[in-house]
Amino acid sequence: MTAPSASLRTVLTDLAAEGDALDSLVSQADVDLTRPTPALGWTIAHQIAHLRWADELTIVACRDPERFRTSMPWINTPDGLTEAIETGAAEGAGLPAVELLDRWRESRAGVLETLAAISSGARVIWLGRPMGAGTLASARIMETWAHGEDVADALGVRRVATDRIRHVADLGVRTRDHSFRTHRLAAPDAPFRVELTAPSGASWTWGPEDAEQWVSGPALDFALLVTRRRLPDDLGLRAEGALASKWLTIAQAFAGSPGVDPARRSD
Repeated sequence: MTAPSASLRTVLTDLAAEGDALDSLVSQADVDLTRPTPALGWTIAHQIAHLRWADELTIVACRDPERFRTSMPWINTPDGLTEAIETGAAEGAGLPAVELLDRWRESRAGVLETLAAISSGARVIWLGRPMGAGTLASARIMETWAHGEDVADALGVRRVATDRIRHVADLGVRTRDHSFRTHRLAAPDAPFRVELTAPSGASWTWGPEDAEQWVSGPALDFALLVTRRRLPDDLGLRAEGALASKWLTIAQAFAGSPGVDPARRSD
């Protein structure tokens, strides 16, 4: 087996750390997994069950792409995907808490092992376009972080942001056109400039400096926006240009339909 590249090792290290951070929240003795989260109808158990479901799906996509294609007819239909997500979350949430957490930890470990074995340059079939192992790992970071935010909201705790959210922000920028198309709008032809301040204080930028469409602000706020965990008016993001302003209202870094924005904790 070929050893993973340095860049992939870095992403996988961040993915492991993001999973461990969420595990530290849900593994405490006094945590009730039946506690409701901001996502309508979902408890903490549903959130963990969904992550396990997506991890197992990732493993199938990497190890047996033909099975992925043939056993999941809903793969390219947003409504079908939503139904599959709800079913997977509900089934997992019905498990005893200890069993659910154990299965989630097994799936997390399986994803890390499976992605590390993907050959450099290989593309993995996924819910949208095929992607490389590094991008798929970043997508798992995005989901783990976003659903971890739901869990933190349910528990009434405020997590300390880390620079791992760069993966979330980068996916948010890269899925700009997807966000417009999901809302049946034409993808912009013009380039956008995105300038974000990382939790560490570093500056992260995307796009040309002379772009007419700009978005700027804290990277944490942008990550909350593109995972649809907060509404634009509750965040410290600034947009310049009509298209950039529109983007802030529809941005999403994940596949499928946006659904209904759940009620979110006020900051």
